[in-house]
Amino acid sequence: MPLSLANMRRQYTRDGLDEARAPDDPLVLFGLWMQQARDTERAPVEANSMVLATVDAQGRPHCRVLLLKGFDETGFTFFGHYDSAKGRDLALNPWAAMTFFWPGLERQVRIEGPVQRLDPAVSDAYFQSRPLASRLGAWASPQSRALANRADLDARLADTQRRFAEQPVPRPEQWGGYCLRPERLEFWQGRADRLHDRLDYRCQEDGWQRSRLAP
Repeated sequence: MPLSLANMRRQYTRDGLDEARAPDDPLVLFGLWMQQARDTERAPVEANSMVLATVDAQGRPHCRVLLLKGFDETGFTFFGHYDSAKGRDLALNPWAAMTFFWPGLERQVRIEGPVQRLDPAVSDAYFQSRPLASRLGAWASPQSRALANRADLDARLADTQRRFAEQPVPRPEQWGGYCLRPERLEFWQGRADRLHDRLDYRCQEDGWQRSRLAP
């Protein structure tokens, strides 16, 4: 029997998103929503998980789920291989979009803007904070490249473990951080009957401009 998706839907019941109560600075609102997501979303949901979208040289979009590792007035940071598919996309077209979805709160946030690499010292510091197994994995994996099979990856990891058995594991040159500097943030709050609330923030020379979008 074929799987039917047409009638799968839920009725959203949370309170709305009112402009009168929304801060002028979208980063303040994002911080509040992220904290509430951390407090309410149930495992195995990771509140800082996001979908990152990039565009390749042919103009084709690509999406994947990553973890946000920090945010402040300069932007939103994440890490990965510079030679991966997303790294190659960003080297050619340094713009990206990220989306957070918190089903327990019936919320999502969309963020768009230019992306640049973090200072190597920042990437070094974060890399050393990772568990040893993750640091070894960064060396062992030729991310996004074709492998013969799982045994190929296991062999690469075993070689890496032997290589660094008696020495510290430094950050690979091809691995590091990125910062997306937001030019647009949209906050979406689910409402009944699909009449959702959407507040859109656009970065202007004199600050953030906020508007309401139709659902």
